[in-house]
Amino acid sequence: MRKFTLLFFVVMFMIGTDTFLISPLLPTLQAEFHVSTGSAGWMLGAYTLGSSIFALIAGPLSDGWNRRTVMLCGLLGFSVSTMLCGFADSFWTMCLFRFLAGISAAFTAPQVWASIPAVMPSAAISRTMGIAFSGLATAQALGVPIGSWLAAANWSVPFWTIGGVSLLLCVGVFYMLPDIKPRTASSGPTVILRRYVPLMRSGKARGGFFAYLLLHLGSGTAIAFTGRWLADRFELHVGQIGNVMMFLGFGTLLGSLISAYAIRMLGTVKAVTTGMLLVIVLYASMPHIANLSVVTTSYLILFATLGIIFPIAMEGLTSLNASIRGTISSLANATMNGANTLGAWVASLLYVQLGGFSPIGYFAGFCLALSLVAFLLSGVLRREASAPNGEKALPGQEVSPSP
Repeated sequence: MRKFTLLFFVVMFMIGTDTFLISPLLPTLQAEFHVSTGSAGWMLGAYTLGSSIFALIAGPLSDGWNRRTVMLCGLLGFSVSTMLCGFADSFWTMCLFRFLAGISAAFTAPQVWASIPAVMPSAAISRTMGIAFSGLATAQALGVPIGSWLAAANWSVPFWTIGGVSLLLCVGVFYMLPDIKPRTASSGPTVILRRYVPLMRSGKARGGFFAYLLLHLGSGTAIAFTGRWLADRFELHVGQIGNVMMFLGFGTLLGSLISAYAIRMLGTVKAVTTGMLLVIVLYASMPHIANLSVVTTSYLILFATLGIIFPIAMEGLTSLNASIRGTISSLANATMNGANTLGAWVASLLYVQLGGFSPIGYFAGFCLALSLVAFLLSGVLRREASAPNGEKALPGQEVSPSP
């Protein structure tokens, strides 16, 4: 079973590296394509826009298809489109290739979360999910800085590297992952809509996803122009920006590793409440810090706290109904990327029109405060009793809706 754990970790590591790569490269790409600061955010938003839109379709479809086939095709598309980014000769071609990479990621990443319970013994599911999530954190800690260092030679190199490694990873998926076929192979439009019905009818689910949207809107807005702000305020080049971004990743990795311990010590609700309040303070105060070492340390603490919060929030959402886990995972992915797309646009507007990073910090803190209130009111953080078959049922819904 270790081969599955390693496979899922590497898949999430490559997707995470590609997702976060643009932020430290933004000043370089902005100069390369001669675009304004206000327009540059679309190189971030194109990827998340493609991922968020197609995740709404990919999740329900994958619940009716062979997950191994979906992951393999998605990973192949991800590899090709990412390599094409390295050949982009204009701002619009870069946005197009990033959009295609986002679509491919929308079909790939949710299959990891949905496949783990199918191939791993029940006692190892939680641990494997934690390791897979740490792949995203490790991407921030190591993948993005490595990409930034490679970009010091040429900005295209990181895209070619990620695409090439992902192509080799397709071979691993083909030979290592078994077929994971659905009980009922049906994926028509009516079935797609039907899978969302339990979520739309549940106030708990609606509240939980709204809180998740606000959580990522705040954090996505703050991270979108971090590279631009570091370059402007501290006059850092792309390699130095990568060094700072490395601490963001180490923070997320640390938080994901101690998340379970924080829950045992404080409880789910108290851990999220305490963490959210700390993050709000850090986001609001970050733009006013003039010392780079203090900024770097603050980012380490901030992202360690987010690394604790994100798995708790994701576990709360995926526990809503295990029979539509692929749909829930994809909807969460769409929510995250939709929020990041909006966040990139808001960040560019605030940074250009309102004069710097301070408005971005205040906006992020405001979103996190609303997210905390929404999480507490929705009740999604509170553990529900299991149904007789071991699945969680949404309030007022059947445990296993017809696929």
